[in-house]
Parts: sequence; C-alpha cells; structure tokens
Amino acid sequence: MSRPTHERTFSTNLGSGSGQRPLEGRVGIVTGASRGIGAATARNLASKGCNLVLNYTSDSSTKITEDLASELQSEYGIKTVIVQANMGSETGPKHVIEVAKNNFKHPKTDKFQLDIIINNAGVAGNKLIEDVDVEDFARQYNINVRGPLLLVQAALPYLPHDRSGRIVNLSSVSSSLGYKTQSIYGGTKAALEAMTRTWSRELAERATVNAVNPGPVATDMYSGTDEAFQAQNKPHIENTPLAAPRKGIDPEEIYEPSVKAGGRPAYSEEVAGVIGMLCLPEAGWTTGSVVCANGGMRFSV
Repeated sequence: MSRPTHERTFSTNLGSGSGQRPLEGRVGIVTGASRGIGAATARNLASKGCNLVLNYTSDSSTKITEDLASELQSEYGIKTVIVQANMGSETGPKHVIEVAKNNFKHPKTDKFQLDIIINNAGVAGNKLIEDVDVEDFARQYNINVRGPLLLVQAALPYLPHDRSGRIVNLSSVSSSLGYKTQSIYGGTKAALEAMTRTWSRELAERATVNAVNPGPVATDMYSGTDEAFQAQNKPHIENTPLAAPRKGIDPEEIYEPSVKAGGRPAYSEEVAGVIGMLCLPEAGWTTGSVVCANGGMRFSV
C-alpha cells in the first residue's frame, strides 16, 4: 500500500529476517488502525513481531485496512486480522475482543492471551459553550472514553498474569492546555488520563497502563481544523521546541504550511515510536504515566 506523502520512514532494523524480535508471537489490538497514528502504530508493533487485530469503523476504511493488513503480513511475517466495529457503540468493543479470541486462540487448548491494547480510536469536535449539544457530547464521550473502558473490560479475562501486558491510551495535549471550544474533547482526554491512572493500579499484576499525549499530528483530523482553531494553536506551536520546520528535511507539503502555522505537526511515526517503546519488555517499570509525545508542546510534571 502506498503511504501518504507526509509520512516519513524510520528504520527499525527489526524486519522478519533479523532474528528474534522483542514482541515476537504476542497479540495486540490497535483501534482506529486504518490511518494516521493507528496505522503507524500497527507498523511499529508489527516490525517488532507482534500479531495484530486492526480495528476500523467506516465502510470507506475497509480497503485501506485490508491493504495495511496485507502489507504487514508480507513485510513482517506476522498474522493480522481486521475487524469493523464502532468503538462508540455498546457492543463494538466486545466484538473486537471476540474476533481476536476466535482468530488467535490455541487450536487445541482454546487458550487465548491478549498482550497489547492500543486505545487509539477517537473523534474530536470544537464548539463554544453556547454551541455544545448533547448529541456531540455523547458521540465524543462514547468513543473516546466509554469505548476504551468497555474494550479493557471485555479483555480482562485474557490479559496476562505476569505484568507483561501493555495498555497504551491515546490522550492529547488538549486535556491540559485549555483550548477554547474544547470543553468536550479536552474533557474526554482528561477522563482517559484519569482512567489510565486507575487502571494502572487495578491491573498492576496484569499489565502496565500508560497514556501518550500528542499535540498536532499530520493526520486528516488535524488538517480538518478551521482557521480559528489554527490561530489559537499557533502560539503553542511556536513555543514547541521540536516544531521548527526544516527545509530540505521536511517534505514541501509539510514545510510550507508549517511556516505559516508557526511550526510543523508531528509525523505519525514519531508518536507511534513512543507508543511502541511503552510496549517493550524494557518498559515494565513505567505505569500510570502520561508520556509526552508532542515535541515539547506540553512538558510532563
């Protein structure tokens, strides 16, 4: 599958021909895997040997998810399964777990272990207080908050019992920067961070649980923001240490808009690299944390 031109390739030296890989044989779920951070995270985990369940929502994403699954199987020699499910519905998260179990359980013993969960699927919306409506409130909270909760709840019987499991939740700098128009979106991400800390205690013998909080990322969601939001965001980007555009290094389609915006967004692979790091065995002493993956837009405290 051809990759978007703004995506940059980072060598992992973990191809299928390089011997043992750190996540060899493990099973992971990536929600919202069809594009952006989700697809980049799937590539990162696959390069480390992880078998994957790739979740997507809309019919329009079926083909690109199928192509991604085929790409990962061919390039890294892993097994992939795709599953269409709405993470904002009451039944979608459980369906994802059922598909994972049906495809990865041991053929003789029926034993199934789920090692990695990446709660990436999410939606955003920007509305002033007076424009907020209950429908948009429900839409964002159901997908961004209830969806991850129901997915982890359904996964509980299948998580490891030796702390080797890894759960990573996709938050956002919006949880703490107080953007105008983000009463709902920022609130959902703050809720997800709160659940991250709670789960790290409840699941301490099963898995580490962390969150990452990207700022702007070169995805469809970011490119769809309006001029008012971009103007509000510009001072934050200008103050982000790693956001300075790099002529001759960043692609022209990223460089030129970035100069106007005050700085460049992250590449999906840069956020995926932090997510992948948190899934490694070496990350076993990190839990309950919000790990900054935003170029320094928001420092951890």
